[in-house]
Amino acid sequence: MKELPKIFHNNINKDFKNNSNVFYSSERNKEENIDNRNVLQKINDIFSSPNYVYKANVEIVLKDKTVNKRIIGRNKNYIITMDNELIPVNDIIDIKTQKK
Repeated sequence: MKELPKIFHNNINKDFKNNSNVFYSSERNKEENIDNRNVLQKINDIFSSPNYVYKANVEIVLKDKTVNKRIIGRNKNYIITMDNELIPVNDIIDIKTQKK
């Protein structure tokens, strides 16, 4: 057989430390989704959602506490829960739908 030509390779005379400098942690870089909508827009989105038929399980953050309720309706100033409780919209800081 015929001898093939030699391939050039450069001599590496330095230490590579790039693998020890790279670090990734999903918990460390976790960012929370920031929702820029106001409370009225969130309430309107819940009631106009295709998942909403009659009741919606929500987590409501009020000025003094957080409650988990099932809402069934609303009017201009209040949200109506399944327990016939009226929650003033002005007291609500945040509202989120809960996954089943």
